[in-house]
Amino acid sequence: MSVQAYINFSGNCREAVEYYARVFGTEKPQIMLYRDLPPGEDFPVTDETTDLVMHTSLDIEGSTVMFSDVPPDMPLIAGNNISLMIISNDMDKIRSMFDQIKTEGTVGMELQETFWSKLYGFVTDKFGIGWQFNYESE
Repeated sequence: MSVQAYINFSGNCREAVEYYARVFGTEKPQIMLYRDLPPGEDFPVTDETTDLVMHTSLDIEGSTVMFSDVPPDMPLIAGNNISLMIISNDMDKIRSMFDQIKTEGTVGMELQETFWSKLYGFVTDKFGIGWQFNYESE
C-alpha cells in the first residue's frame, strides 16, 4: 500500500506537469484532457473545460504524483495545504532539482545541513506548490 499525492491546478496543469517532468527527469507524461471523456459521461464538457487536463501523473523518484485541472466552477485554493517531499541518497541530484525549482520559486529554507539530514531545503515553486528536499543516506 502507498500514499500518493494528487495536485489540482486552475488551468495551468499542463504547464506545471511538463515543468516537473523536466525538473525531475521523468518520462513525458500522458495527458488526458476533459475533451477525451467518452460520450454520455455525467460531466458536461464545455468550451471552458475542453482543453483542461482531466488527469495525468508522473513517477517522481519512485512515487506516483497525480495532477489535474479543476473545472472553472470548482473553487481552488493554492497554497500551503500540500508540500511534497523528495528523499534521495544523491546530493548532486537534490541540488540540481532544488536549483531548478528555486529559479522561479521562493526559497523557504536554502539547502543546508540540519540536525536530521546532511542536506535539506524547502522551496515553493512558481505554481505555489511546496517541495521539501531531504538527503537520506543508504
